[in-house]
Amino acid sequence: MTRNDAHSPGAILPGATLGVLGGGQLGRLFTLAARTLGYRVLVLDPDPNSPAGAVADTHLCADYTDADALARMGSECAAITTEWESVPATTLDNLSAHCPVRPSAAAVAVARDRIREKTFLRDLGLATAPFFAIRCEDDLAAAVANLRLPALLKTATLGYDGKGQLPVDNVAQARAAFAQLGNHPCVLEEKVKLAQELSVVLARGADGETAVYPIGENIHRNGILHTTRVPGRIAASAEELAISMAQRVAAELDYVGVLAVEFFFTTDGELLINEIAPRPHNSGHYTLDACASSQFEQQVRALCGLPLGSTRLLSPVTMLNLLGDVWGDSQPDWQQVFSHAEAKLHLYGKREARPGRKMGHINVLSENADGAFELANALFATLSSR
Repeated sequence: MTRNDAHSPGAILPGATLGVLGGGQLGRLFTLAARTLGYRVLVLDPDPNSPAGAVADTHLCADYTDADALARMGSECAAITTEWESVPATTLDNLSAHCPVRPSAAAVAVARDRIREKTFLRDLGLATAPFFAIRCEDDLAAAVANLRLPALLKTATLGYDGKGQLPVDNVAQARAAFAQLGNHPCVLEEKVKLAQELSVVLARGADGETAVYPIGENIHRNGILHTTRVPGRIAASAEELAISMAQRVAAELDYVGVLAVEFFFTTDGELLINEIAPRPHNSGHYTLDACASSQFEQQVRALCGLPLGSTRLLSPVTMLNLLGDVWGDSQPDWQQVFSHAEAKLHLYGKREARPGRKMGHINVLSENADGAFELANALFATLSSR
């Protein structure tokens, strides 16, 4: 398979400068991985308190469309990646004229828009929940008539962690929800009956090499990921199918980088793709402590054209998200975490803790998956009980 760009036929080696668009926790963890491997890192993010900017060699505090900042990034960086899919497509196209941008603007464009994403999956014959594209209010009546209700109306862009989606039980409610979401393009999607939520995180190189991590079994609360358990309690047939579907998505996108594919496993035994994330994923944070190579090291390797690392699971693990709700009016009692030798705390360097804001996570390791899961939930109960 050929590379998806014409730049740098050889590997980009340590000492080079890598660029990352976006300075949140994913950018921070990429930056730390890159610096550990000996690269310099330039972060572009408009937030002066950017978590990634705080640990990078250079933080360009500017908008993603700032011409001077993009010119500097393009001239100084050997390759550029992104930590989130909502970076303007024009920015990715601009930078790709100067150096490799991985994943490509074309791949990110599919994943950032639910209408394009779900249509892409449907055209490949990959199963999703039944859906209709809603571009204007006139599209609602036919969509409601042809779906089994209840359904969810989801914004086509900028929806994450349960934001930008509303329940729909009838046409009147659909119209009210569309107005509440600003009359922006949406998808109306049948609400399926869930047995499990799963995710496949994989890395794919420019040569088509892939490395797949063990599948995570996810539990969400209020639309936000709460825990990821690995190994998950997943039937072997569902595991094999999920991996093959995720690899097909990556191949069809000619994807280079780390990709996450989230799945619904229904009570009827159907495996449906929910979303594609063209970047490292919250559910892959367990790899920082429980795998031979983390998803962020893989992101560096794929970006630089290096051989991919091992995804071997070293220990059963449960990843526990830490939201701002746990902070309250003061720091959580971290001694409760440190008292457990195999609980690994990761904080993201964010200055303000707000309800629903991802502030960090804990990876709980154990000799068995049940033990890790039980301790993670016990820690959450302790930290939340103040």
